Amino acid sequence: MTTTRARETTAAAGGGPATGTAVADLRRQVRDLTTRWRVQGRYTPRSDNWMRGFAPDFSRELARRGLLGLAWPTEYGAGLGQVARLAVTEELLRAGAPVAAHWIGERQIGPAVLRYGSPELRAEILAPIARAEAVFCLGMSEPDAGSDLAAVRTTAEAVPGGWRVNGRKTWTTGAHHATHIYLLARTARTERKHQGLTEFVVDMDTAGIEVTPIVDLAGEHHFNEITFTDVHVPAHRLLGTVGEGWRQVVEQLAFERGGPERVLSTYPLLAGCVEALAGDPPHARDLRVDLGRLTARLATLRRLALRVARQVDEGRAPTVEAATLKYLGNAFENDVVDFARRVCRRIPDPALRAAFDQALLASPGFTIRGGAADVLLSLIAKQETRT
Repeated sequence: MTTTRARETTAAAGGGPATGTAVADLRRQVRDLTTRWRVQGRYTPRSDNWMRGFAPDFSRELARRGLLGLAWPTEYGAGLGQVARLAVTEELLRAGAPVAAHWIGERQIGPAVLRYGSPELRAEILAPIARAEAVFCLGMSEPDAGSDLAAVRTTAEAVPGGWRVNGRKTWTTGAHHATHIYLLARTARTERKHQGLTEFVVDMDTAGIEVTPIVDLAGEHHFNEITFTDVHVPAHRLLGTVGEGWRQVVEQLAFERGGPERVLSTYPLLAGCVEALAGDPPHARDLRVDLGRLTARLATLRRLALRVARQVDEGRAPTVEAATLKYLGNAFENDVVDFARRVCRRIPDPALRAAFDQALLASPGFTIRGGAADVLLSLIAKQETRT
């Protein structure tokens, strides 16, 4: 790592999973940083800022403090494990910090490269992610495929020195900022659509890649469509085994679906509701009861996120647990928005109303990204029938 503090924290944890003291220290570091940036007016907390808040300077500051790559082996990161990373990401989400510049790469691409990447790919990709220099987007979803991730039409054909890619990806968050894209492409035509898929890491400045903006109803630009026309991908940018992409991506989705961002995207709005109800206004006491129910659900969901993190630290791929967390977490996040609507009706507060409006506009994506609700329920049900 690049900071003395990270080395000290690693040493305190014995070079392995973080101790309770080390985790508490990490939380304090993040709280101090986010508080200072917020007071200085360097960012405004808001819901869903892990996807919408692109601030490279903030991500690089986290990197300078050794707060990225916490769960990675000491050769590439701090070696503190997923529980330590969970603590840091919870604090960032609670603060509504702008973390989109590093989020995807550090959350799931780094672990995927660690698990399936060649030594050459690890050496090339991991350090830039930990320094917040490599910005990743996800090339998974495709036009006309809905939430069917396996309905991949983008092809990768073997050619001398690598692969030639043709096709399209859509709803690609942050592609207009990205330096790299994780790409799921079809390398063989098979009877079963889940077979013949392969993963790659591709430079976004490669010839033949075109990014087209998709502007949402709020007039914001987060999504994109990407077209690949005879894009050359060097052979060493293959991630894992040819044709095993589906098995690999299902494991990878545990990192995408099982994190606290599936629970805490609307935390800044919930915190605003708590402040609005702090005076216990007589005409809103029933809302405090509902707030208690939401708080109890949040505590349970945080416990499930901790369980997922511990299972990853044990070397497991908790796909069902992660899907369960995402399904329940998205319902919770939408219920926070509904609760805030009721609070705004009872307690006029311009700041809270603005926070509600922003979260409401972001909320349609909660139950789609990372897997629609019916897809998650199907995954959970299939696993239950096997046990």
